[in-house]
Amino acid sequence: MWVIVMFDLPTDSAEARKQYTIFREHLLKDGFTMMQYSVYKRHCASEENADAHVQRIKADLPPDGEVRIIKITDKQFGRMQVFYGNFRKETELPPEQLSLF
Repeated sequence: MWVIVMFDLPTDSAEARKQYTIFREHLLKDGFTMMQYSVYKRHCASEENADAHVQRIKADLPPDGEVRIIKITDKQFGRMQVFYGNFRKETELPPEQLSLF
């Protein structure tokens, strides 16, 4: 399961830029990586784990701006088409799961 966070936050004042930076840093500390500007992704082992990360994001929402969160399956994520100019790039695979014996 993947959690994707998309946001459009104001940066028109020093305080707004500070809030943007704080929100972005919270995402990074929680294991999210940047897909594109203002679009971050994180792989989760289960829907329950994804829900826990969504709750953390909700707790750290900035006072202004728009934040959207979507959860998608590995299969849906794998069907994403990524292009750089006219060239298609393969979608990244989810991280390997830890196996304990």
